[in-house]
Amino acid sequence: MNTQLIQDVKNKYIENFKTEPLLIFSPGRINIIGEHTDYNDGFVFPAAVNKGIAAAIQKSDSNISTAYALDKNSKIEFDLNQIKPSKEGSWQNYVFGVVAEIQNRNKVIGNFNIVFKGNIPGGAGMSSSAALENSVVFGLNELFNLELSKEDMIYISQKAEHNYVGVNCGIMDQYASMFGIKDNALHLDCRSLKSTPHKIDFKDHQLMLINTNVKHQLSDSAYNDRRSACESISELLGIKALRDATEGDLKSIEDQVTPENYQKALYVIQENERTEKAAQAIEDNDLETLGQLIYASHNGLQHQYKVSCEELDFLVDQAKANKQVLGARMMGGGFGGCTINLISKTEAEAFAETTSKAYKKAFNKDCSVYFIELSQGTHIVEL
Repeated sequence: MNTQLIQDVKNKYIENFKTEPLLIFSPGRINIIGEHTDYNDGFVFPAAVNKGIAAAIQKSDSNISTAYALDKNSKIEFDLNQIKPSKEGSWQNYVFGVVAEIQNRNKVIGNFNIVFKGNIPGGAGMSSSAALENSVVFGLNELFNLELSKEDMIYISQKAEHNYVGVNCGIMDQYASMFGIKDNALHLDCRSLKSTPHKIDFKDHQLMLINTNVKHQLSDSAYNDRRSACESISELLGIKALRDATEGDLKSIEDQVTPENYQKALYVIQENERTEKAAQAIEDNDLETLGQLIYASHNGLQHQYKVSCEELDFLVDQAKANKQVLGARMMGGGFGGCTINLISKTEAEAFAETTSKAYKKAFNKDCSVYFIELSQGTHIVEL
């Protein structure tokens, strides 16, 4: 599926730089359950998928480095000794951020050229940004023998996002993209960074994503807003993060927080428990229970954490009305992006069609449907 994508970046690289590049594929990710728990030191359940970023990278013998975003047909040349953030929203910041964070570790890299292109749908909440960061750090580690572990690399990617892109993200996206295992989801403890792979037998079901194709402007500020609410409640409770709290603990400070923030913290505590139950359901091959937990997750995101939107709720309601869908929820930061649906294979096409029509009628806008498979994390590709 990705062979053409990889071939495209290789061809463009050779055309521009006349040498054979190293080829990297770094996947996007889905998250089955455990949303907004990662920055609360909690549990998440992501998996790498068979869509991602392909990068062609090689050392350069010139005195500048070049990055080429093939999707955007946009090229930038830069000096490794003068790395600083570009204007907000620039794709370059993902590359610059990774370079800067490698340099902050006193690792020396030489000039390089990189060409990259992705097939992760934009705004779908599948972490194209983490995939890009991981492809850059993975490639540079390989080319310049930096001796970084995969764990080092994901922290570099995360810091690039914090310090250059300006999104105070947790570690889940980078982790899932780097450490993904084919046919498995990773039950990840975001505090210890230890994960347990769970092989999922979907039997006669499959995963389907439906992209609302909307991104409401709230998202970044609302994300940082909720993060600080969680942190202030942890402080009140005298704990490091909400993963250490029980519902009883929260109840003890109910009169000291706003009802809104109480519900947000309650959501995080309950969502953490749901990921533990989901791990057990997968172990037991119990897709029905997994589906119910996924629906409960959406309910919390909609009514307690309040990061859903009309379009996402509409798609989940469509799923609930169809007995062949075991579970559905919004996925990602919220206010747009995708729903993830666990649906019977025989019903998937028909459901995609009826839901797309209903969505178009309701919002005068098209949604997009993607079928995905769980795949391997960031790796070198031999064509």
